[in-house]
Amino acid sequence: MPYRLLALDVDGTLLDPDGELRDTVRQAITAAQQTGLRVILCTGRRFRSTRPLAQELGLDGPVVVHNGALVKDVASAETLHCHPLPETLCRRGLAVLRQLAPPLIYIDAFHQEVDILTEPMEQLHPFQREYLQDNLPYCRFVDDLGAACLSGVVMLSVMAEADRLEALRPTVEDALAGQGHTKMILNKNYRGHILEVLPATVSKWQALERLMAAEGLTAADVMAIGDDYNDLEMIRGAGLGIAMGNAVDAVRAAAGYVTGSNADDGLVQALERFVLQR
Repeated sequence: MPYRLLALDVDGTLLDPDGELRDTVRQAITAAQQTGLRVILCTGRRFRSTRPLAQELGLDGPVVVHNGALVKDVASAETLHCHPLPETLCRRGLAVLRQLAPPLIYIDAFHQEVDILTEPMEQLHPFQREYLQDNLPYCRFVDDLGAACLSGVVMLSVMAEADRLEALRPTVEDALAGQGHTKMILNKNYRGHILEVLPATVSKWQALERLMAAEGLTAADVMAIGDDYNDLEMIRGAGLGIAMGNAVDAVRAAAGYVTGSNADDGLVQALERFVLQR
């Protein structure tokens, strides 16, 4: 049975190691769509940085962003589903994360031109400052996040060195008390790693399941391709989970197939094997 839906990670999967969308990849995705395969980008990115890629690929309909906490429509930027952090949980996460640095608080306010709420730049970790320098028009700075309104928060995150984040992670998990969870991923376009705080039930796969149910699809209809820890649930849940050659060991172990790396057009190889040559 041919697959009907491709759940596609962005950084480390769709994009090459330089963060570029190669013509070979674009052409393969266009050819796959022409077979009737629907493609949905599923990423830890914000909608604002995901939408141009979706448009370049000619995708319409939903994109899954913020690791499943938010689903938005590419054309209209309408929010189709949002699973925000409860304010009490957000404040607990904030209190622990700021032991390392004031976190970045992501909100769903695309049409208001605001994506990120945080404290003044000089208080942030250097890795966060580098990231925000490229996103200043969409940031709002406040003196004290603890005094800010924290309703409708999509995600908390802090960027830093991997060892410091790993040391802090158990304390964050304890503070969340099972009502939230953390994801730690490589910050592929900047330095260091990212530690994220999300509601307990949120994942890329959870968001996909909602979309699948609305369209009468089952897991057997879905092919998922990814490379990092935030892809694990969809790699495990899909009818066919494919790991990139550059994927972390846990994703490779969970996958039904391992393709080439994003340096070697591994996504193209996977589409040729499972979609285009059928």
